[in-house]
Amino acid sequence: MYYTSCFTEEYKDVCQQQKTEDIRFTKGVIYLLKNGGVIGDMLKIYFSELFKFKTSAQLKYIQKKLMAVNVHVATGAFIKSGFALAIASSVAIKMRLSFNIQMLAGHMSSGVIMATGMYGSVQKAADSAQRLSASYPGYYAALYAQGLEMMYFLIEPLFQHSRARDVLRASDDEIIDIVTGMAR
Repeated sequence: MYYTSCFTEEYKDVCQQQKTEDIRFTKGVIYLLKNGGVIGDMLKIYFSELFKFKTSAQLKYIQKKLMAVNVHVATGAFIKSGFALAIASSVAIKMRLSFNIQMLAGHMSSGVIMATGMYGSVQKAADSAQRLSASYPGYYAALYAQGLEMMYFLIEPLFQHSRARDVLRASDDEIIDIVTGMAR
């Protein structure tokens, strides 16, 4: 339905946006197929962004509070990227997420129906990425740089549930609540 805009002159910009989204989605799926750990990678990017400007004292405080609520982070992980990776791993393990390619196809067997179902996923991914861009532009930009912004729809429910997009001015205690919400 969205590609019908390609047949009219007035909507060439909409058509071009659709093509761009398709390409970005395809890049995300290729990343997924090559690397497998797309969800863990997106969480690592998120926590790297979240802890980018935190001091060592703040990281130690956050670690101590997380351990008090049974979210364990490696003790030596106080280097920001290591801390982000440790928390991302902890959240991913707790979530027990696994990605199944059949989900994208919607368990459909016919080629035409499968393409239609796949395109529904592309549109869902595009809408999700657009919401992320509006609510947390820094994280969106970090995902975009890695070609993963169109895969955000896979973890968007987790982010909505834990208020993870509300971090632009989050205190250390609010960050602890977000991580705890994600890990449960």
